[in-house]
Amino acid sequence: MKKITLLLFLISVCFISQIQSQTIANYDISLTTIWNSTSHTAVPGGAHWSDLIGATHSSPNEFFELGVLASQGIKNVAEGGSNGAITSEITAAISAGNADQLLHDMAGFDPFGPVATSGFTNITVSEDFPLVTLVSMVAPSPDWFIAINSLNLRSGDPLTNNGWKDTFTMDVFAYDSDTDSGSNYTSSNMPIDIVDQNGVFLITGAPINGNRMGTITFTYITSTLSIEESNRIENIKIYPNPSQGNISISNARDIETIEIYNILGRLVKRIRVDQDATLDLNLSNLSKGMYLIKITDLNANIKSQKLILQ
Repeated sequence: MKKITLLLFLISVCFISQIQSQTIANYDISLTTIWNSTSHTAVPGGAHWSDLIGATHSSPNEFFELGVLASQGIKNVAEGGSNGAITSEITAAISAGNADQLLHDMAGFDPFGPVATSGFTNITVSEDFPLVTLVSMVAPSPDWFIAINSLNLRSGDPLTNNGWKDTFTMDVFAYDSDTDSGSNYTSSNMPIDIVDQNGVFLITGAPINGNRMGTITFTYITSTLSIEESNRIENIKIYPNPSQGNISISNARDIETIEIYNILGRLVKRIRVDQDATLDLNLSNLSKGMYLIKITDLNANIKSQKLILQ
């Protein structure tokens, strides 16, 4: 009976390990705009949107933040639909390790006009860069843009889609970059001196009235094993095994916790790890016999291995 219990326990831990190691997901992204005179006061002649552009990244507010001065990239998108500066900012963030990929629908919104659709098909999102930011100019406008900012595609539930959010739809709203003082869609150019700018803000007043200007849908496709993360935890070695009570664990820098379970599946020891290259453990206080050692790294990947104490 004890052997059956341990076997079932090993199977369950390995199953959880597989789930938590799958750290790459694929999504379709579709943004549909809804600019109309009922919700947004008016639809000026030639109303349209600039190319949808953004990135996947790791830290919130990487490219803009409410109450913070707009970057040159956000300013140029909001005022003229120009993507050169924001492309440079995204490229710099990728080089610095803060972003993973540039997202740019160069085909533009289809059809051309206030109500149109733009997006991306089957993009790959890494657990290390699960945040999505996308922006597009409200055109014409003084300095307004629609955006989603630092949307996290991780759900936190490792048992559903391997921790990735299922398909969902959310509203998209308009922001003011606070770089131009125009108050209407077709206001003339009236730049605001940088010392008088207060930062990006959500437009709650006229003419947009705080109403949504679109909806965006993230369609979950699948998630797959991240080879890099899997290999990293698989490089961890436990020795000697069998052991007289003292064991060493190599390549331990990414380990967060070590748990040891007895043959009945009961946790008998838990260790929180300071990141060292090699970790030495004294388990001589445990009875002789068979155990399961479970190692969890900083990315929630798990390695489980039988351990025999003699």
